[in-house]
Amino acid sequence: MELRLDGKVALVTGASRGIGLAIAHRFAEAGASVMISSRKPDALEAAASELAGLDGEVDWHAAHAGRPEDAEACVAAAIARFGALDILVNNAATNPHFGPMIEVGRAQALKTVEVNQLGVLTWCQAAHRASFGEHGGSILNIASVGGLGPEPGIGWYNATKAAVVHVTRQLAYELAPNVRVNALAPGLVRTHFARALWEPHEELVTAHIPLRRIGEPDDIAAAALFLVSDAASWITGEVLVVDGGATSQPAGGVG
Repeated sequence: MELRLDGKVALVTGASRGIGLAIAHRFAEAGASVMISSRKPDALEAAASELAGLDGEVDWHAAHAGRPEDAEACVAAAIARFGALDILVNNAATNPHFGPMIEVGRAQALKTVEVNQLGVLTWCQAAHRASFGEHGGSILNIASVGGLGPEPGIGWYNATKAAVVHVTRQLAYELAPNVRVNALAPGLVRTHFARALWEPHEELVTAHIPLRRIGEPDDIAAAALFLVSDAASWITGEVLVVDGGATSQPAGGVG
């Protein structure tokens, strides 16, 4: 089944590389007009050039995911450029602390909450005020399998992703029936952001994943395309795990 987004307008945060860029590529390939956003104009310009020539138009607007004024401006820019807004993907995230959660500094903790948790709510509010409240739409939040249980090294990051899971379900309840709100919970994906988790010992890591490989950004993008498309029109408030089966295996892993 071919999934299409012809005539739709999407806004993707954290889209200059990795999962966000792959999602933007899938959406534009499916015919959507896509506004990509992240903090650095140079990176966005390069990403937009990479996406040129697909079925849908692509433009960019620099914005800090944790600043409400940037969210408002980016949403307004998407509507001004493409005439509407139908889809919001909250992908931007940060993780300034790696180590035991008990040792996270207050400034690091607050920065993580500002972007990963409050940022998701802020962009949803901006999109709802500008368009979704009147015209409806689809919101997709990128959470993490780490938000579903304990994990070494990134406990505080995962706490904010657990909040994203709850925000997703709460907004799905509040905004139905005109706005669908879902989330993806990726496992370990081959991105620059996650390289410290897999690069030093990829072979050992993949041995404990049932499908025997680390995820690629397009694995997440394909699931994202489904959830925002009309094929998922009766799905809201769900968190879809995309992790190669890693969280579904019995205790002790696979042999």
